[in-house]
Amino acid sequence: MHILVVGNVLKDVYLNIDSRTENFEQDESGTNWLDLGFNASQHHFFSRSSNFAGAAISLEVLSKMGLSASISDSDFHFDESGPVSDTTDEAHRYILTSDSGVTYFVPSEPKKTSFSTPTEPVDYLFIDRSANLTPSTVDKINTFIDYSKNTKLILYLKNDQDPLFLSLAHRANLIFLENNRGNSEHSDALASLFDDTKKTTILSQIPPENIVKITDNQLSYMDTAEPISLERIDTMTHLSAFSIAAATILGAKLIGRSMEDSLKLARINVENSTLNSCLTLSELDTIATSGATENNLELIAANLMLPKKGILAADESGGSIKKKFEQLDILDTFKNRHIYRDIFLTTPDIEKYLNGVILFDETAKDHLANGQSYPDYLISKRIIPGIKVDQGLEFYTDSIETYTKGLADLSSRLREYYQMGLRFAKWRAAFHLTLNKKGEIVTPSARAIEENCHILAEYAKKCQFAGLVPIVEPELVYDGDYDIVKSAEVTSKILDELFKNLKTFGVNLRACILKCNMVLAGKQQSRQSTPEEVGNATARVLKNHVPAELAGVVFLSGGQTVEQATDNLSAIIANGPFPWPVTFSFARALQDPALYTWAGDDANIEAARKAFFERLVKNTEIL
Repeated sequence: MHILVVGNVLKDVYLNIDSRTENFEQDESGTNWLDLGFNASQHHFFSRSSNFAGAAISLEVLSKMGLSASISDSDFHFDESGPVSDTTDEAHRYILTSDSGVTYFVPSEPKKTSFSTPTEPVDYLFIDRSANLTPSTVDKINTFIDYSKNTKLILYLKNDQDPLFLSLAHRANLIFLENNRGNSEHSDALASLFDDTKKTTILSQIPPENIVKITDNQLSYMDTAEPISLERIDTMTHLSAFSIAAATILGAKLIGRSMEDSLKLARINVENSTLNSCLTLSELDTIATSGATENNLELIAANLMLPKKGILAADESGGSIKKKFEQLDILDTFKNRHIYRDIFLTTPDIEKYLNGVILFDETAKDHLANGQSYPDYLISKRIIPGIKVDQGLEFYTDSIETYTKGLADLSSRLREYYQMGLRFAKWRAAFHLTLNKKGEIVTPSARAIEENCHILAEYAKKCQFAGLVPIVEPELVYDGDYDIVKSAEVTSKILDELFKNLKTFGVNLRACILKCNMVLAGKQQSRQSTPEEVGNATARVLKNHVPAELAGVVFLSGGQTVEQATDNLSAIIANGPFPWPVTFSFARALQDPALYTWAGDDANIEAARKAFFERLVKNTEIL
């Protein structure tokens, strides 16, 4: 079976502008326009990257589904290194992206599509959405179909395409109908095909199961299947999502899958494809059978807790990094923050020791020097990217206690992060333990514990609804003058309240991870806890107050020294086994040695990577 794709190989060039700088100016109506005279020394792009698009996407999808396919009059193909094209005349489309949206810079004249009669047998002729047909091209296609009686025509129709496409519709065995309402002034004839009250001659000749509607970010077969939403239409896939969907549906039908399965596989491919690659048939089937189409968070959570690996917390907020940099006289600039985080994320072989990385928003939207986003880079290393989503602490009125803010716009931010490829999130609540002169607990109050745990549970539920595994972090801050007994008492209260709220909200604990403080005396206590005491107390509290069905427990280092965090983690592990997997999710305990080695001097970057890697290995050795 061979499929010949008729269309254009295009190149999409992405320019990701730093929206924090003055790249835009407003006209009298308040519309933003790019300031084309901006000074490159004062303004910059986060990245510039280019990728094949158009018919190349359809070819990649079909090839990765195990089908033989080629593009008419093109040498574009796939080999072990990925997409290859020996031609230099691809049409370039420039896509300007920023936090505020996306703008296209495209050639004023579309690239015309050529077609030559194939010399080898063709089972299916697929007119791709990238095709721009001329009358002579249509004549050649009609002649070929007349001559090649065994060739079936697959046609992709858009309402901004030339009516020449419609002249082929009556010959099609499968039609994809894309209705872009932003171009509704084009092609009244095509627009009528979406009017369910009108049974046109074309529709009456083609079975409903052979007409696929792609409209309003939805997929459906005409009159027969429930629509499936395409949630991921973003700057990564907005030009390619419909191409991926159509080619996946075509491939699924050709290998004998049902209508429902073809739509399901299409959605999986759109939601999980990156700018550089779509999924293979094996990967599609694995996700489909595992239930990931319904956001199988349990599988993601299990992969975050695979044995002998940890989770790197590289999610320091802007304020936290600023304080760190000030101690070493490092300027708090985007460039230095980029270098600092890049040291950890691009250290070779970290995938051997990390299941996941928690990113800060700035890093999640940042790119490597080659233009690849950090989430996509981590995915390529088989490391699951995650994101810190809380927005810091806020004091209660007339109180020294805090709650964590960020719920107001959380759902929309979670959808954005999911579209970026992030698959888990983290939310921190902070509790400070203080005592009165009688040794009685003053803080955290019952109110602070109840309200923060309620917020954590609401966050966790929103996460799971959005397709992200929640990490809940109720941290009893390692500070103050209290002994290990009081630490165990308060940690137990917090955990009881947390899991009560998680249950009330209906959070799936098998798809939820606890990030927990170790149980130890406060930093101001004259007698500090030994590792053996920390191990015994922490294990006892967790075993008594954490449900067995939880996906896992990860420990924060919480202001401990590098060696102290590792020694205490080792002692906790020694008190296993536990009902759930246990590992670390350290920030400073992994990063501080590298930070002090780098100290803002690029000549020290490799030495900083080595310092980070040594701490990473040291902590995984004790798991």
